[in-house]
Amino acid sequence: MTQRVLTGITTTGTLHLGNYVGAVRRAIAASREPGVESFFFMADYHALIKCDEPDRIEASRLQIAATWLAAGLDTSRVVFYRQSDIPEIPELSWLLTCVTSKGQMNRAHAYKAAVDANVAAGEDADAGVTMGLYCYPILMAADILMFNAHRVPVGKDQVQHIEMARDVAQRFNHLFGGAAGTEFFVLPEASIDEEMELLPGLDGRKMSKSYDNVIPLFEGGAKALKDAIARIVTDSRAPGEPKDPDGSHLVQIYDAFATPAQREAFRAQLRAGLAWGEAKQQLFELIESEIGPMRERYDALMANPEKIEAILMDGAAKARAIAAPLLQRLREAVGLRRFQPLVAKAQVVKEKSALPQFKQYREADGLFYFKLLAADGTLLLQSQGLAQGREAGQWVARLKKDGAGALAQAPVSRGEQVSEQQLADALAALQAAEGA
Repeated sequence: MTQRVLTGITTTGTLHLGNYVGAVRRAIAASREPGVESFFFMADYHALIKCDEPDRIEASRLQIAATWLAAGLDTSRVVFYRQSDIPEIPELSWLLTCVTSKGQMNRAHAYKAAVDANVAAGEDADAGVTMGLYCYPILMAADILMFNAHRVPVGKDQVQHIEMARDVAQRFNHLFGGAAGTEFFVLPEASIDEEMELLPGLDGRKMSKSYDNVIPLFEGGAKALKDAIARIVTDSRAPGEPKDPDGSHLVQIYDAFATPAQREAFRAQLRAGLAWGEAKQQLFELIESEIGPMRERYDALMANPEKIEAILMDGAAKARAIAAPLLQRLREAVGLRRFQPLVAKAQVVKEKSALPQFKQYREADGLFYFKLLAADGTLLLQSQGLAQGREAGQWVARLKKDGAGALAQAPVSRGEQVSEQQLADALAALQAAEGA
């Protein structure tokens, strides 16, 4: 089954070498895997929570978009868009806000940290806290649920937000799913890469602008890259004196770009007395061999922002083709419906009630099941036991969407005395209803 993976990038600054190694390079590689449908977006609404400098926001959006494209993001395989180009996202955020408890928002880490800092400083608990900061997790939930992402790669500090998105999705499904148990939203899961490479900075700490220890990715060209590498802190061992590669963050940075053979050779040279200056030159040449061609593409894109704009608008069109139909279903579900003649409305209700229905449930064996019942209650389809309720929900969604075409892979069996044609007709009716 295709897995949707969604990645957001806040547009408040420029990306450095640590961002490239820890996030950009890995995410682009993952987007090329079979069976993965990737969504990459620039979280520019989120940026407004942290930054009130319009020029900085504008520059960051352009630079980050150019960086991802220059690094090899294939927009024919992924959906690449700006959050602010999808008006369905803030509308969904409001629908979710209306089913989210204030108590849950009170427990959000970012809000609690702000309150704790204010109290420690003797300030009012909510001093400087905007509703943007307070409601940040709901907007993040809307980002994820708008495209029913299965997996969201995040750091450990963001796991709580994914859990909140799951809670909100479950609550909405429960409140508005109706007797048929319609699941509007997939329950997303946080994807934490325990082996994610955190590149050390010039001083050995995690590379971060807040520590002022970053190595630029494209800014300043090859000269800025070389100058930054020259400032990497090393020990005082002289040329010719053996050096310990295992204790050097310069070697850690080298490893992030080297092949296994290059790593082994570099370590051997250091143990044999390679001077730190020569080691830094080798590191520069290695990084430049990977980054240099990307920088050329980056500079070309930055010189032609209209090309980036065209790519993003194309991505927005793809995203809205998914978002708009879902939002229309959600509007209908909560009661924001078009008025229609009472006779016609009664006919719609009658037609809907005559449809086959999926039921999901959990048995005493702890496994999750689903079944398809005809309008008269006849069992048409019965699933095998599944380990997770999410998996059952995904199969129900796929059968509704793809109809009989999904049966060959589905873990199901037909009800007794039910023909293939009866089952195909029932699924086709559900397909038509889903598309209506």
